[in-house]
Amino acid sequence: MNKAEQLKDIQSQSDERNVGIRKVGVKDLRYPITLLDRQSEKQHTVASMNMYVDLPHHDRGTHMSRFVEVLERHKLKLWPSNLDEILNDMRKTFECETAHIDITFPYFIRKAAPVSGIQSLMEYTCRLEAERDGHLAMWFSVDVPVTNLCPCSKEISDYGAHNQRGIIHLRVHTRHFIWYEELIEMAESSASSPLFTILKRQDEKYITERAYDNPRFVEDAAREVAIQLKADQRIDQFRVEVENYESIHNHSAYACITSDDVSS
Repeated sequence: MNKAEQLKDIQSQSDERNVGIRKVGVKDLRYPITLLDRQSEKQHTVASMNMYVDLPHHDRGTHMSRFVEVLERHKLKLWPSNLDEILNDMRKTFECETAHIDITFPYFIRKAAPVSGIQSLMEYTCRLEAERDGHLAMWFSVDVPVTNLCPCSKEISDYGAHNQRGIIHLRVHTRHFIWYEELIEMAESSASSPLFTILKRQDEKYITERAYDNPRFVEDAAREVAIQLKADQRIDQFRVEVENYESIHNHSAYACITSDDVSS
């Protein structure tokens, strides 16, 4: 018997406290992944990953190294069929009922400025949560930075109106695949104006005037997004959160709408 075989497997010891654990695993594991990209077919990025399984009351611990071993067995491509393979591998490896994976990553879209047409990459923070027990459940999330111009400021001021840079956060549960680009487009179309990484003077003029012509409270932006999500037959549940970083206050403005709040 070699030395490795002589080492005690402490995690596999039985536990007499009769308390099961809903989620146990690893958090903030940095790992390279490949994404489906609507423009370029594939995109490579680095994700922060949480991976969990349930632990029966009679087991003392989980073998944490096995989570990374699961990833190493898969060329991590982030589309539903591959992700379900990983979750099923986790269930088999850990002999558990439920496997959960939570992946957050930067996602880049090449955008053209509205007038000059100059192109640049725009970063969005995206997230994919997936859980497999008897069935597969998947949630897609994205944070979309936008500009919102205050309708009240525009109405009462003799000169201009104050602008607020904000974030529209979308979290959706879908019946079918949906592109992150589609969610981003819904959010940007509901704000006073989208953001761009590169703008020339003519683009800046256009964006400034567009925002002035489309004033939005956080309530307006949240409602506009919610209406679009409710109308999409692929989406059965969602949450919209809009936060404006106020330019004339030392606090933010916030609004939240869920699918339950919108009548059919």
